[in-house]
Amino acid sequence: MTASEILYDWPRASAFGRVIPKSKIYEHASANTALKDLFVREVDQIVWSHKLAPETINLTATKQVAEIQVFCITARTATLDEKVLRAIDKAIPFPLIFEIAHGGNIQMAAAYKRPSLNNRGEADSTRWVVGDYFESDWLPEDALRTPLPVALNLGALYERLLEPLVAGQTARRVAGMGEALQAPFTAAEPERPMSLEKRIAQAEAIERQTREVERIKARLKREKQFNKRVTINAELRAAKQELERLIHNGLVNIDLNR
Repeated sequence: MTASEILYDWPRASAFGRVIPKSKIYEHASANTALKDLFVREVDQIVWSHKLAPETINLTATKQVAEIQVFCITARTATLDEKVLRAIDKAIPFPLIFEIAHGGNIQMAAAYKRPSLNNRGEADSTRWVVGDYFESDWLPEDALRTPLPVALNLGALYERLLEPLVAGQTARRVAGMGEALQAPFTAAEPERPMSLEKRIAQAEAIERQTREVERIKARLKREKQFNKRVTINAELRAAKQELERLIHNGLVNIDLNR
């Protein structure tokens, strides 16, 4: 099993099982017509399936993570637009973990979500910051589920739930670069324990640089003039070197055993 091939066996005591009408998401996310149309096309049903909280799993809350909610989305399409997840995240004032079901398979997805800080540097639970989304591989819906990771509190549990999604998606990105990487990559443990926020920042930087490499490669493919191709090739080499620097700097432990 790789980092991104994980489905969790949510504790029975945390079961919530409440169907959420799309209208409630529209109301709380200030959805416009385009977003409502997206929900109609891509979403069949939204279920608030589990509530991970002190009273359900006997872990203490932290200032940033009072509860973690698990939402199951039955999708009508094989791909679900990120705007759908972002709207639900906007409507629900807690960190969310999504399980997306389609065609007999399930995929986990989540973004790192934290309360905004006020002028005094204190967490403001009425305003939330939602980062980029990370996804697992698709797995059969009857795949073996694993128990929740061991954690001392809900904040630590939230990080443990997100870590494999971040590592798995980054590994897929790196593996997909193929010949773009000029030096072989060797996965290594970071020299020091690293916070989830730093792991996510590094993963997002790799994602941005990967897109930059792909953008320059597309320009090179279109260009016919020799002199301009020489210039673009130099840009491409520099972009690849920067991508390698991001990957090899040891800030992210990327699981390439896939």
